[in-house]
Amino acid sequence: MIRAEAHLIEAASRGDSGAVANLLVVCQPDLKRFARRTCSTTEDAEDAVQIALWQLYRKIGALRTVATFATWMFRIVERECYRLYRGRSKAEDLEELAPPDMPCAPAVPTDLRLDLVRAMERLSPPYREVLLLRDVHELTAPEVAAQLGLSLEAVKSRLHRARGQVREHLLASGYWLKDGALEPRALDADGHHQKAI
Repeated sequence: MIRAEAHLIEAASRGDSGAVANLLVVCQPDLKRFARRTCSTTEDAEDAVQIALWQLYRKIGALRTVATFATWMFRIVERECYRLYRGRSKAEDLEELAPPDMPCAPAVPTDLRLDLVRAMERLSPPYREVLLLRDVHELTAPEVAAQLGLSLEAVKSRLHRARGQVREHLLASGYWLKDGALEPRALDADGHHQKAI
């Protein structure tokens, strides 16, 4: 939802430069919130919002009805998030094809990645949401608090519990010993780590 009044959108679409400037300011927080949920990184979210605001500045006059304004803006952000993500994925694919200049970190075993996803899926929605925003989308704790309307203490508490539940799931799967060391396990015929019994 974009908290912009209909008369402001109408004035901007008629070419009122003051209304356009005001609309740019009013829309920005809501677009940022949406972008942070949609884009894969904070940088992509910022870029997508800037592109959306630029499109608003350039093309508001083509808007046919006030009712379609929010949908139009969110689609721009969503499309840009996807475009930026695809561009980065292609760049990473090209980097993988290039000869390495320095030693790379070992790849995360497929089984571990799958178990990590399963562990996150088992979290209750409030914990999963905080964990995804903080550890996957890399938002800061204050950004997560602002986006979810929580106190900083609540974000830290939920994050701590979510990480603990994920860790317990991985311990139960046999990936780590209690001291944090990686559990040495044999590989199966496909080169995957065998599950602990």
